[in-house]
Amino acid sequence: MNDLQDKVAFITGAGSKRGIGHAVAIRLAQGGYNVALTDKYEAPTSLFADDKKWRGLPEIVEEIRALGREALSIVADVIDGTAIDNAVAKTIEKYGKIDVLVNCAGTIGKRDTPVVELSLSDWMIPVTTNLTGSFLVAKAVSREMIKRKQGKILMVSSIAGRKGNAQLAGYSASKFGVIGLVQSLALELAPYNINVNAICPGPIVTNLRDLWLVHKAAETSTDVEAARHNFLKKKANEIPLGRLGEASEVAELVFFLVSERASFITGQSYNICGGSQLD
Repeated sequence: MNDLQDKVAFITGAGSKRGIGHAVAIRLAQGGYNVALTDKYEAPTSLFADDKKWRGLPEIVEEIRALGREALSIVADVIDGTAIDNAVAKTIEKYGKIDVLVNCAGTIGKRDTPVVELSLSDWMIPVTTNLTGSFLVAKAVSREMIKRKQGKILMVSSIAGRKGNAQLAGYSASKFGVIGLVQSLALELAPYNINVNAICPGPIVTNLRDLWLVHKAAETSTDVEAARHNFLKKKANEIPLGRLGEASEVAELVFFLVSERASFITGQSYNICGGSQLD
């Protein structure tokens, strides 16, 4: 752990209580990293019944400082290139460098809609956030890593980026695109000793489906918690391991891939999905 005491991680999409970004931030802090946290909102809403008092980024900063590490929070939308450039500049001003980028920002967009019925605006929501956002963040951070000729970049794709999903074309296409971006970046940045990889989570218990669950609750005349319970039960039955994953489990894979133990791995994407996707 001693060699990590001055390491700095830059994490996007970190503000949701049950999100992968939050879990990654805590795991890296536990491992010795100082952390710069960004999110589109300071305190993203959560529809889990126990999350009403969630304060978002300021609360995560407190959690990280309680672990003995430093933290910086910045409200910035990944689709706003100027805001991301400024967030990177603030991180460099405070810490002098960025060793690790973990891009967790993402959205599902409109679900349950065939391509022939999908509007251009609904198509663009996941494509812009998931793919263009990944490009803008990677571009900004890569420039700083190239100066030091070292770094680790980890992008969050999805098993939906491995296999197309009916009535989820925008999300699936955007996550396929993230994998393509990762492979291209890995080749471009290899001469600078920068590793670029992706992870492809399957169903994980997060806040990502909250808005969709509101819609499902209305459809079935139930409350959101009942809709969530029914969804989780149905998805668990489709997964070979018989359950959904936890954000903390995803964070463990991230921690490995941004460590020196993964120094000879680049341009790869790794499923973490309980066996629901096998290639």
